[in-house]
Amino acid sequence: MKKNISQRDIAKILDVNVSTVSRALKGLPGVSSELRQEILRLAEMKGYRPNPFAMSLRYATTHTIGIVVPDMSFSHYAHIVKWIVAEARKKGYMCVLTDSGDKYDNEVECIEHLLNMRVEGIVLCLSQETTDYAHLKQLKDRHIPFVLFDRVADIGCSTVCTNDVDSARQATLHLIDGGARRIAFLGGPNQMKQTIDRKHGYLEALRERGIDIKKELVKCSFASFNSGLTDTLELLNMQNPPDAILASHGILAISAFQAIVSRGLRIPDDVAIIGFMSDWVSSISYPAMTFVKQNLKEIGCKVFKLLFSQMDGDESVKSITINARLNVRESTWNSL
Repeated sequence: MKKNISQRDIAKILDVNVSTVSRALKGLPGVSSELRQEILRLAEMKGYRPNPFAMSLRYATTHTIGIVVPDMSFSHYAHIVKWIVAEARKKGYMCVLTDSGDKYDNEVECIEHLLNMRVEGIVLCLSQETTDYAHLKQLKDRHIPFVLFDRVADIGCSTVCTNDVDSARQATLHLIDGGARRIAFLGGPNQMKQTIDRKHGYLEALRERGIDIKKELVKCSFASFNSGLTDTLELLNMQNPPDAILASHGILAISAFQAIVSRGLRIPDDVAIIGFMSDWVSSISYPAMTFVKQNLKEIGCKVFKLLFSQMDGDESVKSITINARLNVRESTWNSL
């Protein structure tokens, strides 16, 4: 690739000081009209473009924020990022997107890389492996603005997430009111707050309706397609299998759906299912899956606004909860 011409290169070609070139390009006084035109002509001919990183070093601002997600190929995060980027653009900020691969070590590395790029703030969705928050404490100690979203932790920082407890409770009540009595729960790692909250809502609904809690119906492990498939097949192999499943993650819902179909079982007649997932994924399943719809646009917009307020000097800690709602489709009874 051809190297971009710099102000120093232009100064060398014209045998003038770099400061003269800089003043001419910025339209500042102190440069003759003839020399200014010559500098501008050469800059245009050689394709000169300002170096944003050099400018950031000089002015201590990059107008860039960092984003860390567990899996950028997953549509859930892609949609949230879309709205973060849209809000950032309105304020003149660019975004650098990084992917932790749902690994703690990668998450720490992503943050280090972003800090080395001198981003002005970071928004982060925690990996499933994250239980040590020392890297986030360092951000706080260094006064680096950051906001956690979707998967969060109670560590005294600003957060944006869904009403996980109540949305899981409503989903479970829907299954119970449709006739289910042995409802299984598929979740991510037990230490993850999102799993804890959604499982809490599930258990709360069972207690509310006087249904016995069966530990063997609760499966929580690293959320992946393979784990969801394996856990669901184990549930279906039980002597008294579940008649409904609440999957607390989109990938778990998809794998559970496939496991049920692979056994020749009918949805919802034999096993009903609800997933926390996106609208379009629900629509392409057959029958269409009842799902907990999260407002990804609002999450993304609120995340950037919280971060921007921190970058603007607001040191207060704020936790925003975005309401999700149950969309009833054909994978449960009494569909709309």
